[in-house]
Amino acid sequence: MTNRELKIEELKIFHCVYKTRLSDKYRKRKLYQPVDPRKIICFIPGTIVEIQVKEGDHVIEGSEILILEAMKMKNRIKSPVSGTVKSVNVSKGEKVMKGKLLIEIL
Repeated sequence: MTNRELKIEELKIFHCVYKTRLSDKYRKRKLYQPVDPRKIICFIPGTIVEIQVKEGDHVIEGSEILILEAMKMKNRIKSPVSGTVKSVNVSKGEKVMKGKLLIEIL
């Protein structure tokens, strides 16, 4: 579909309204979701070296919960919130990709 075939639509950004042609790529984009601090997501591909919590453990904000080795560095992952560990979704020695859910806290 060319630009001439796309119809002009209104696009609202904050409080401004624009008239433009919207592509299918724009319409199918993944919408922004705010980060949930209770879900520990892998921020870089790496290997789980050590898991220091298990399901049901109580953690306090700032306590170390696992160690992720990436690019020859050991990243000590700390809990962003206090709570109870709902699930541990990785095991020691597992290779993880960016975006994988590692630990969930209630």
